[in-house]
Amino acid sequence: MLQYIINIMLTQYVPTGRSASEIAAAVEAAVRDGRLLPGQSLPPVRLLATELGLSPATVAAAYRDLRVKGIARGHRRAGTRITSSPPTSPRPPIAVPTGVRNLISGSPDPALLPALPPLRTTVATSRRLYGEAAISPRLAPLASARLRADGIDAVHLAVTSGALDGVERVLAAWLRPGDRVAVEDPGYAPLLDLLAALDLAIIPMRMDESGVRPEALANALAAACQAVVFVPRAQSPTGAAWDAERTAELAEVLSSAPDVLVIEDDHAADVAGAQARTVTTGRRSWAAIRSVSKTLGPDLRLAVLSGDAVTVARVEGRQSLGPGWVSYLLQETVADLWEDPAVGRLLVRARAAYARRRAGLIDNLAAIGIPAAGRSGLAVWVPVADEPGTTSALLGRGWAVAPGERFRIASAPGIRIGIATLTAAESGRLAADLAECLHQRPRRTD
Repeated sequence: MLQYIINIMLTQYVPTGRSASEIAAAVEAAVRDGRLLPGQSLPPVRLLATELGLSPATVAAAYRDLRVKGIARGHRRAGTRITSSPPTSPRPPIAVPTGVRNLISGSPDPALLPALPPLRTTVATSRRLYGEAAISPRLAPLASARLRADGIDAVHLAVTSGALDGVERVLAAWLRPGDRVAVEDPGYAPLLDLLAALDLAIIPMRMDESGVRPEALANALAAACQAVVFVPRAQSPTGAAWDAERTAELAEVLSSAPDVLVIEDDHAADVAGAQARTVTTGRRSWAAIRSVSKTLGPDLRLAVLSGDAVTVARVEGRQSLGPGWVSYLLQETVADLWEDPAVGRLLVRARAAYARRRAGLIDNLAAIGIPAAGRSGLAVWVPVADEPGTTSALLGRGWAVAPGERFRIASAPGIRIGIATLTAAESGRLAADLAECLHQRPRRTD
């Protein structure tokens, strides 16, 4: 037994500490500085307790703390492992060398964002005091009208600090560590990081250009997921968008699981380039979230959340114990912009511009035999067999694109190309350069 313990300790990272908090802090520091990598195992509870001269309960408490923080996850007989994206520090951005065209970002084109109104415009009407409504009396009817126009129930509303904040608050309102969440694959990388941080198990769902495949959703429900997160249009990274047929198919599958929580993240809304659709109608627990980041500007940090009465009440109740509410200054600014006809016209131009840029790149790639996807949104997804090789080769030609590894769970490899600021001339050059890169390496065609 002693030799077995010695062998385990020699092949694994061994935390130190005299208490549960010290052990957890040591593991977090090791992850942060790279001594512990995603997927690596921590020593079994009893073995580490023996090594440190502590009780198994102390080590178990440390591991439980790591799971709650999203740093580690229990894998039953496989023990406790570091999560794929432990949230000990923000995910570092991909470095782009000077002079390289940055097409990694999913940000909107600054030239297609409206100018913010003078602060004095909102200050004059923003006198929010403690105990007042969390949502601005001006913003609420404007948001409600927009949601109802797209067939979404808008009786109960909340305001959150962006779409992902809304997703997190809804998940936290219903789920507990260890619960299962079905997500799109490939999907939004920060969402995958968030689920890891919440210690929620991920069930990937296969996709095509119309979104999640119905059979993939059925499989996720059969695997007893407690929640499903969809992006109905402008899906990142593929640009998938629901059509009427796919929406009906997904709704039919979901009808067999009335207690499953459904979340729709409509982050691009007015500039997505596809019609708004929803599967939330008539469900017991649901949320539809509309962010203004892609339409009015990321720095506004605001999203409107519609949902069933219980979900919205839980979101607002928990919000009241933390930030309290999203600043009325921000809410009034969004109201100002939504009421401005010039902003409405700008959003129409932005939607058309993004559609041209997506179509231009996809057409240029198709002309030289490279398939790509991007029915909506601010990016195009290109399947490739060798992500590192392709991104490296493009970088050598002056293009920085995002490797698909950041977005994938079990799906095939690819690269994401941001099109928000891509010009027609650049589109042609990029397609030609990508063709040369792929010609030098095997290219996936399935």
